[in-house]
Amino acid sequence: MISEESKIQNPKSKIGVLLVDDSPIALTVLKRMLSTSPDIEVVGTAENGKEALKLIPILKPAVLCTDLHMPVMDGLELTKEVMRIHPMPILVLSVSVREGSTNVFKLLEAGAVDVMLKPKGGLESEFEKAKKELVTKIRIIAGVRVFRKFRKERTSEILESGMRIAEFKSAIQISKPKIIVIGASTGGPQALHEILRELPSDFPLPVICIQHISEGFLKGLVEWLNEQCRVKVRIAEHVESPLSGTVYFPQEGTHLKIDSGGRFVCSTDPPIYGHRPSITVTMRSLVQHYGKDVISVLLTGMGGDGSEGMLAVQQAGGITIAQDEKSSVVFGMPKQAIELGGAQHILPLEEISNILTNMVITNSEVNSLLRNPNSKYHKWR
Repeated sequence: MISEESKIQNPKSKIGVLLVDDSPIALTVLKRMLSTSPDIEVVGTAENGKEALKLIPILKPAVLCTDLHMPVMDGLELTKEVMRIHPMPILVLSVSVREGSTNVFKLLEAGAVDVMLKPKGGLESEFEKAKKELVTKIRIIAGVRVFRKFRKERTSEILESGMRIAEFKSAIQISKPKIIVIGASTGGPQALHEILRELPSDFPLPVICIQHISEGFLKGLVEWLNEQCRVKVRIAEHVESPLSGTVYFPQEGTHLKIDSGGRFVCSTDPPIYGHRPSITVTMRSLVQHYGKDVISVLLTGMGGDGSEGMLAVQQAGGITIAQDEKSSVVFGMPKQAIELGGAQHILPLEEISNILTNMVITNSEVNSLLRNPNSKYHKWR
């Protein structure tokens, strides 16, 4: 059923939100949560994706909030159609996050920006916590850059750029890194998917990923990536040692550190920049153990977490890469790292993916490229 609010046009001064859910109770709760925010207005509601598609060109909402499971047209089909016809920021609100289902992450793969557990009525404290998270997420994604899909280019095409690939290979040749750490926030699951799915099963280094996520989000994220990738993707266990060809995420609600023996430490130390896990905490810990033998990557996301950690890696002599503005959903975290002076390389997402993938190229192949005076890479040394 289309509510009377569907007929109200969104004032330019407010963030117009279209809510899509087949549950009248859920719609009532969501509208109540958003009604107290002066900069947000629910401009319409719909029971399913088919109704939503009719409303979008009329209401022109800034943000679409949709459930996953709905009759007629579910959230996945709606997301695919919206990104094909009316690309806009989409926030998925679903109980599937709590259930650990990988289905909800298919919406991220289709173009949705973020996912959170569907708010529900209950204790006032829980209601206020959910309201704050919902409002914050809507404000963040309202002005983000949306992509119909991330570009996918093969290694041979990326190598045509020459300069940055050769420089990076030369840096790896000299530093011989032992571990990679990747930090991300808003837009991060999609970016991590783009990078990790290209890594071969025999990838020579362990990879630690710190992703700012909503509570209940982690299990499904790890399972989804593990299904999609050739490398193993798992949650780190306390006191285990990181292995090559394996991607590790922190346990939910903990910082992930490395002790003096090179083993994982799952810490409940206070949040940093409001986050636990914190990207900066992990990067600093890796520097303490590995020194210069660290590659740190900072991807799309809001806020400043990771910027000081990346600077610590750079100052220790490690390799640092920040995602560029054009390919970032939100440029906040990479921008702060760049402004702080911690980012040595500023690259689009597809180049980061291909550079890390090509670390399996042997040193002899790299030397051959760099030493050959007729090579297109030689002049960039």
